[in-house]
Amino acid sequence: MTSVFCGIDWATDHHDIALLDQAGTLLAKLRIDDTPAGLSQLLDLLAQHGDNPENPVPVAIETSHGLLVACLRATGRPIYVINPLTAARYRDRYALSRKKSDHLDAKVLANILRTDPAEHRPLPADSHLAQAITVLARAHQDAVWDRVQTGNRLRSHLREYFPGFLTVFRHFREGLASPVTRTLLAAAPTPTQAAQLTRPQLRAILKKAGRQREITGEVERLHTLLREPQMHQPALIEQAMGTKTLALLRQFNAACASADDLEAVTTTAFATHQDAEIITSFPGLGALTGARVLAELGDDHTRFTSPRALKAYAGSAPITRSSGRKTTVLARHIKNQRLASAGYIWAFAALTASPGARAHYDRRRSAEDRHVAAQRNLFNRLLGCLHHCLTHRIPYDEQTAFPSTA
Repeated sequence: MTSVFCGIDWATDHHDIALLDQAGTLLAKLRIDDTPAGLSQLLDLLAQHGDNPENPVPVAIETSHGLLVACLRATGRPIYVINPLTAARYRDRYALSRKKSDHLDAKVLANILRTDPAEHRPLPADSHLAQAITVLARAHQDAVWDRVQTGNRLRSHLREYFPGFLTVFRHFREGLASPVTRTLLAAAPTPTQAAQLTRPQLRAILKKAGRQREITGEVERLHTLLREPQMHQPALIEQAMGTKTLALLRQFNAACASADDLEAVTTTAFATHQDAEIITSFPGLGALTGARVLAELGDDHTRFTSPRALKAYAGSAPITRSSGRKTTVLARHIKNQRLASAGYIWAFAALTASPGARAHYDRRRSAEDRHVAAQRNLFNRLLGCLHHCLTHRIPYDEQTAFPSTA
């Protein structure tokens, strides 16, 4: 076990370093730039205080991202990511006056490793492929959220002057994101222009959007809907709103394209991972949702020592608050929000893909659980099964996961 501990107060263009010994004595402090030269200074300082491949000096820092963290991970040393709120509570132990400085923060982080190493976990030793999937899956999730947000802005704007158009995309499964809807709106962004579209023009729009079947019937439907009487803004205002619609539509098209491109790249990368076959053997987990699950779990299977640890991380396990005679069981709010979001989709899809999952959900509902609680309980059960399968390298088995009660 090392007798030297390193704390790094991370900033945008520089980083403060503090080295402490086992007694808490400050051995060295340093401020480095966020450059290769700064990294060399840090590594030289660690080497001067006994850092070596067999006994690397552990590092505490408040972020898991960035080039500095990536380079330190490449050296094979344990890196502990300390939540900034946790660091703030520890700071009060050393500075009752509530003073704050970058050097003090670095020293506090090093002291956290010195006094409470067992209370914090190092970054998992995930493979580069798993880390790449994490980047892609999270980027896709962000792109989906951007698409939804931009689509909501466009929908809200259409309600102000062109509410009749909203009835058009209800016919499509993709809604406003449908290529037909976006192509039609680009061709006629105002109700006056839409009402003037002829059948040949509508046919050309459908073909441009990639429509291949039932074009004649769809042309008639659109031709009728776009000519239905509706209220209008004054002509000049309507034209201005149509111009704004085109601007919002360009943003929406970009968001849709980004989400589609990232989905393709994410699922392709996920398919090459050794855990993909096991993950997708679970009911309700396809390539995309499976990639999101792998992105948040990683492929270091020693990261979670038990199913309970994984369930707490995902937020599917409840939290118990007990004081005196009062005990309360509550849903866990401190969790990995991305994994919890993927778990909601997973559990919902499993209801139709797995008879055992459906029976488990129905039992929870019969026990007077609300829908969200029952679905979270199902996610909790599936997570335990996933931990077992990944640990033992075996695929999902329905009878093992949900044994028959008959």
